[in-house]
Amino acid sequence: MSEELLYVYAVLRTGPQLPRSLVEADTGPVLGAGLRLVGHDGLTAVAEPVSAADFDEGPLRARLEDLDWLAGVARAHHGVVARVGRLATTVPLRLATVCRGPEGVRRMLAEGRVPLTRALRRLAGTEEWGVKLYTEPAAADGPAASPAPSAAGGSGRDYLRTRVAARRARDDRDDRARQTARTLHDDLRARASGAVTHPPQHGALSSAPGRNVLNAAYLVPTADRRAFLDGVPDADSLPAGLRIEVTGPWVPYSFAHGPADAAEAP
Repeated sequence: MSEELLYVYAVLRTGPQLPRSLVEADTGPVLGAGLRLVGHDGLTAVAEPVSAADFDEGPLRARLEDLDWLAGVARAHHGVVARVGRLATTVPLRLATVCRGPEGVRRMLAEGRVPLTRALRRLAGTEEWGVKLYTEPAAADGPAASPAPSAAGGSGRDYLRTRVAARRARDDRDDRARQTARTLHDDLRARASGAVTHPPQHGALSSAPGRNVLNAAYLVPTADRRAFLDGVPDADSLPAGLRIEVTGPWVPYSFAHGPADAAEAP
């Protein structure tokens, strides 16, 4: 008989803040047979038995190439982490973390005890906020391309002059957007206990209009939430052609696997 596979969503401190009945009563099966708590030496993993047909090593490797399947797993993963994160300080584990049986989970907790304990200490009483800055589509695209000389009836010199002016205008806009992003990030980082910058989101993947010039996450003590949000400029105070998006509060995914570092400015 093959060993049971357990998908592990998150790790918490063992304690009364997360009674077993609360998780089990609030949550039916998510990816498999329903949530289960596995404890070891002061840490508790939130796990769920899952099918070997999907999550054993070989099938999982193939499944990870299926973006629709992966999106479903990601939604389930984030849903459980968000639910548990409302109950206690939570370290979310990476997507598709699978262990072999309760002993495998306990072994993972033992091997990761030091960084997990450090992360729980760092994340206690905090929440994550995301801030993104975009150039609006019209500004990102620049002015309409000038017609070719033959079509417009103008001279080649006029055509080139127009092209050069358009490129300079686009460069100026990009410079202003980068400077605004640096200033905004420096200000928000000073109001947070940690900050990270992620690679700009590609428009085709995010479906957000415009070009992403700042994609940052901030670790904010819950008690300082208002002061942090007061530092986010409203739309009217941004330079023309820029748009800001704020999301949160989230379980601090971006800070679960490393120090709350002082990220470099974009």
